[in-house]
Amino acid sequence: MGFPPPESDIQIKIITTQKGAIMLYDLHIHSCLSPCGDDEMTPNNICGMAHLSNLEVIAVTDHNAAANLPAVKKVADAFGIMLIPGIEMCTAEDIHLLCYFETVEKCLEFEKIVLDSLPPIKNKKEIYGNQLIMNEDDEVTGEYEPLLIIGSSYNLWEAVNLCHEMDGVAVYAHIDKNSFSALSVLGMLPPEINIDGVEIYDLANRPKLIQQGLITAETPFMSNSDAHYLEYIGEREEHLSKDHPLWEMVKKLHYKKMQAE
Repeated sequence: MGFPPPESDIQIKIITTQKGAIMLYDLHIHSCLSPCGDDEMTPNNICGMAHLSNLEVIAVTDHNAAANLPAVKKVADAFGIMLIPGIEMCTAEDIHLLCYFETVEKCLEFEKIVLDSLPPIKNKKEIYGNQLIMNEDDEVTGEYEPLLIIGSSYNLWEAVNLCHEMDGVAVYAHIDKNSFSALSVLGMLPPEINIDGVEIYDLANRPKLIQQGLITAETPFMSNSDAHYLEYIGEREEHLSKDHPLWEMVKKLHYKKMQAE
């Protein structure tokens, strides 16, 4: 069965829960695979904290990697939480780009391409931290040797196009931060790049960004925790709406879930 038409009742209901509340989300969470992520950011701890925070949609977006997504997906399903598979890719310019996909498998395909584009530098755990791969029981099954927090050989334009070629959604990460953001590196959001939206870390900065002409009032946006530690998961009460860059993807995933049930 195909997806319902854009204005169908099914899709309108997708943003509501069984309790009738609008879906709460946190779509920028790091696991213990990211060297800067705390070792306590395990699949069960992440999903457990998301559950305690009443989150219904989460995304685990490790730096240039996705190896913990299979485990997170199993645990998220057990909690009844929707997982959007993602990666926080670092481009050649040192710009962080959030790339989201409909399936873990597609995200892992993207991961392989990204990993192959990284410089051959090994992680130094004593300096950068562990890069742990875990199963659904929070058991360590391996570690990534390549350092994950470095820039890919893909520039920003190439990275966005690569994400789109694999049917992904590309969002500029934390554009209002002073490092690793498109604005801090380029001073602008290049109009020739077909980006799907922006992440604003502090939504209080949105009016100023609009006033400065860096984004428009119509620019799809979202705000997430960028959690590297458990206590930050779901710290913001953000709701999905039609101006959210992942609105269409969430609708599709929710519809598939409904059909499976």
